[in-house]
Amino acid sequence: MILLDRVECNKGESLANFEKVMNAISGSLGINPNWLMMVMWTESRLNAQSVNMQPGDSADPAKRAAYRATGLIQFMPDTARNLGTTTTVLYNMSNVEQLGYVYRYFKPWSGKIKSYFDLYFVTFFPMAIGKPDDYILQTSKLSASMIAKQNPFFDVNKDGMLTAGEIKRRMYESIPKAIVAEVVSELEKKSLS
Repeated sequence: MILLDRVECNKGESLANFEKVMNAISGSLGINPNWLMMVMWTESRLNAQSVNMQPGDSADPAKRAAYRATGLIQFMPDTARNLGTTTTVLYNMSNVEQLGYVYRYFKPWSGKIKSYFDLYFVTFFPMAIGKPDDYILQTSKLSASMIAKQNPFFDVNKDGMLTAGEIKRRMYESIPKAIVAEVVSELEKKSLS
């Protein structure tokens, strides 16, 4: 499994236990465990205590965890509540305990995730799954410009909007080159060229 050596084990957990649980989760979801490792690497650098920070926020991650994206896949507070927990509780879990909530988050999508990009879209913007590359990310409550402003890394052409293609391109670029073949299929690589 890729990136396993970069997992930040905590609360007495071992890499072997983390790997065992990751393989079980991935098998249950019908996905490549390397896809999930890459999504968690992108979101949290495989650190279960990773907490998003915005200008003006407390420097203390434990305090920010109450209102910011937290954990291995950067659970939003509303998402955590929908899973029957809170971001504060997630912050205080071991990485292996938190994997149970990662599984619960992705479980409704089981059988629908066909690629690394699909898995990332489930995490970042589920409405984009299966959409063409020119699909603009927006909702009735979030404008395209607001989504782009909050996620400037993905706005490749700096037009104030994010497209599915821009997200895929940035996600592809974020994969360490030594492991691209393990994460992205030949077909996906061709569509990003």
